Amino acid sequence: MNKKNIISIALFFMTAAPTWSQKLWSLQDCINYAMQNNITLQQARLAIQSAEEDVKGSRAALLPSLSASTNQSIGYRPWQNSGVTTVTNGQVNAKVDKSYYNGSYGLNAQWTVWNGNRNHNTLKQNKLTAEQSALDAQTSANSVQEQIAQLYVQLLYLKEAVKVSEQSLETSKKNEERGLQMQEVGKLSKADVAQLSAQRASDEYSIVEARANISKYMLQLKQLLELDGTTEFDIVTPETSDDQALSPIPALQSVYEQALALRPEIQSGQKAVQSSELSVKMAKAGYLPTLNMTAGLGTSTNSLSNNTWGQQLKTNFDASAGLSLSIPIFDQRQTKTSVRKARIQQQRAQLDLLDRQKQLYQTIEGFWLDAETNQQKFKSAQATEQSELQSYELLQEQFSLGLKNIVELMTGKDKLLSAQQNKLQSKYQTILAQQMLTFYQGQEIK
Repeated sequence: MNKKNIISIALFFMTAAPTWSQKLWSLQDCINYAMQNNITLQQARLAIQSAEEDVKGSRAALLPSLSASTNQSIGYRPWQNSGVTTVTNGQVNAKVDKSYYNGSYGLNAQWTVWNGNRNHNTLKQNKLTAEQSALDAQTSANSVQEQIAQLYVQLLYLKEAVKVSEQSLETSKKNEERGLQMQEVGKLSKADVAQLSAQRASDEYSIVEARANISKYMLQLKQLLELDGTTEFDIVTPETSDDQALSPIPALQSVYEQALALRPEIQSGQKAVQSSELSVKMAKAGYLPTLNMTAGLGTSTNSLSNNTWGQQLKTNFDASAGLSLSIPIFDQRQTKTSVRKARIQQQRAQLDLLDRQKQLYQTIEGFWLDAETNQQKFKSAQATEQSELQSYELLQEQFSLGLKNIVELMTGKDKLLSAQQNKLQSKYQTILAQQMLTFYQGQEIK
């Protein structure tokens, strides 16, 4: 490979590297990344894991408990005068032990046979809580997706608005150049040219402001994705057509009925009502008897005994089994208070569910009204833009011929720019509202 080829390859990689290093994020890329990295969603997943552990714990509580115990103690009798006498090889030996030790060993089991079904209801309630945690996590995920979609659409609108402003700036520059030419031949005053220059400067300011807004929304989107502030970030700008904004809008009641059956925040509210019903049953269990079964094995040793350690373990071994029944008679109104508070919580859960349904309807109605209103605005803006464009082109010709003054030309340009911006805004607002309606119907945001 000659030197010329090596230089060519190096230049290629140097120019291509910046393009490769910056990834353009599509809407789906943003959503997928946020689902894995958003801190709120990670916290929601930890809540699910905690709830699942509670389920395992309450399931294990239905089984008997088994424990082993031992106790080793040393004693001292300072005034002990008698002890143990032994005869060895015809000799009598007397031993007085003032210090001694005891050892005890036990194996105990306990099982709650009946406690008003409180343990079984606890398991059911913990299962509902785990399901609620999963639904709450999905609610958070939906909220993050909605925020991403709104920011993404806003960025698409601003990018299109910058293009419109850039076109307007090019027109302002041409008008300024034409004005300077007309000033040279005495057809236009210096003050009129100054107005054209001011309009060109105003268009430049509008572009700078729009780009600053793009940077602001980009930062918000990066924060939602938990991206580092120094990370290079930009989004894909898909092709959008006017037909997207003119697509049919689903019926409000149809969207609401589907959302009632699918949305996780509604299902979570329903689970909360079911859980509150179990809480009432668990509180009422305080009026019922509790039956426990116990069993145990035990033995002990003592250093003062003449028997060996093994013989003592065998001799002192005992086994026991029994039933204990506890019947509540007077508990200082604790059970009655618990039942009443559980019923109050049940009413709160029912009201919370109704409130969630109401909020869901208001949200869907808001998106539906946005879609309907902005679609009508978009249709009107299309006609207005065409009319203002034709009017402005005619004004430019008349201005060049000296038939129109500078004020009329600038007014016409402002009207055209306003019509173009209104068209863009209503277009993207309609597309966003339509996407939100389909999302609440259970479909993905696209």
